[in-house]
Amino acid sequence: QVQLVESGGGLVQPGGSLRLSCAASGSISSINAMGWYRQAPGKERELVARITSGDSTNYADSVKGRFTISRDNVENTVYLQMNSLKPEDTAVYYCNVRLLWGKTLLVDYWGKGTLVTVSS
Repeated sequence: QVQLVESGGGLVQPGGSLRLSCAASGSISSINAMGWYRQAPGKERELVARITSGDSTNYADSVKGRFTISRDNVENTVYLQMNSLKPEDTAVYYCNVRLLWGKTLLVDYWGKGTLVTVSS
C-alpha cells in the first residue's frame, strides 16, 4: 500500500502565502510524477501543478508565476509553495503520486485532501 500524508492547508488572507507538503510512504516503486490538484465547491477537480521524475514541471495557467512545485526525492515528498493567494484559490488541494510498476503500468495514488481558504 501507498500512503500520502498532506499538510499545510489553512486560512490565509488574500495576498498571503502557504506551503503544502505531501509525504509518500509504503510500497513505493518508481515515482513517475508527483503533483497537486484542487477542487473548489461546485467545480471539477483540476490540475494545479505537477513535477516529473525528470524534474519537468507544468502549471495551470491560473497559478503560473504565483505557485512553485518542488520535490525531495530522498524523502519522497512534494511541496507546493503558494504565494499571492487569491480568493479563487480556495479549494481542497489533493496530492497525487503516479507510480510506475514494472515497465509500463502507471498507477495514481491520492491523498485525502487539505483545505485552503483564502479570505479576509
